[in-house]
Amino acid sequence: MKFQVLDIIPHLKNPLTGQIVSTAERLNQVVETARAAESLGYDSFSVGERHAGEFISSSPTTVLAAIAAVTRRIRLQSGVTVLSVLDPVRVAEDYATIDQLSRGRLELVIGKGNEVLQYPLFGLSLDDQWELLAEKYGLLRRLWREENVTWSGRFRPALTEETTTTPRPFAGAPRIWHGSATTLTSAALAAQWGDPLFTANAIQPRENYKVLIDHYREEYERHGHDPRHQYLGSGSGAGGVFVADTTQEAKRQFGPVYEALTAGRNVPGNNSPFRDIDHAVAEGPALVGSPEQVIDKILSYHELYGHDLQSISLPTTLPFAQQLDILERFATDVIPAVRAAAPTTLWEAADPYGRRPAFADALEPDAAAAVERDHTLHRSNHALAH
Repeated sequence: MKFQVLDIIPHLKNPLTGQIVSTAERLNQVVETARAAESLGYDSFSVGERHAGEFISSSPTTVLAAIAAVTRRIRLQSGVTVLSVLDPVRVAEDYATIDQLSRGRLELVIGKGNEVLQYPLFGLSLDDQWELLAEKYGLLRRLWREENVTWSGRFRPALTEETTTTPRPFAGAPRIWHGSATTLTSAALAAQWGDPLFTANAIQPRENYKVLIDHYREEYERHGHDPRHQYLGSGSGAGGVFVADTTQEAKRQFGPVYEALTAGRNVPGNNSPFRDIDHAVAEGPALVGSPEQVIDKILSYHELYGHDLQSISLPTTLPFAQQLDILERFATDVIPAVRAAAPTTLWEAADPYGRRPAFADALEPDAAAAVERDHTLHRSNHALAH
């Protein structure tokens, strides 16, 4: 199994102490966590996107670019890029820039988002969220895979002149995953294109997510895609991972924080049924407990889901030094056992995207030729505009 650290950059007070760090400090913590995750051997780091609520992740591309500048190996992902409210041309440009900065380490995770207030903010109707996602994804795929694109659709002005976005991705189109949390639609869209799925596995009982995963697998097979590349990622529950010497000690230390945060969240239709720490540890997706407890829980989910990528999120209201300690202990005491028990071909030689240049010791694309090509495209687009 591979391992991802996800930060959707919540900016919250510690519910017990009332302490909160500044916006600047919180954003810098994300970058420092990514550096630490790389040094500890995690496989990827993901930055979320929210445009409402108590989050400061409205510009994930900026944060990922900062991370790209201070890391060398770890893959960079989004979690999720809220494509339904964005312009695919802008998304293609911004994330291709990050792909270039990181020398081919980018993979996108797209979705319609988990915050209904985002739609009126961008002048869009919530009723159109799924149609927006499908249409914009179709255009994004073409912009990364083709040059001289013309296009028309329902929600965006047509590209009547031949359009080639620049910069181009570092070495072919980055892989795109689909985030899935509540309905069959995202799972079906991923299966239609033969893309991997990322189940949120955040607040609901595992059986709810299993329904979406099963639908994805059935549709993936129906569309005739190669089953060897049917990769699946899984989240780890709202609240964050917490590892201690014993499960009882983990619950004693983290339980009051978890329960206060859970009690303070009141979003009808989007609240966890696991209100207390005992229930969350016993039956919910939260990864809280001794190393053995956490290992067993991940493997029990793997037995049900068959996932290849496990995502974790740190409890970001705790002191930052404590967060880094948890990150290190998870890497040391949990990851090796799970890797050994649940191997995967994701990002290995058998995975087509495992061979992108930054990870296969391949030569970079011919720099001079690439620069000249970008300049030619720029001159061509400029001529069309004037």
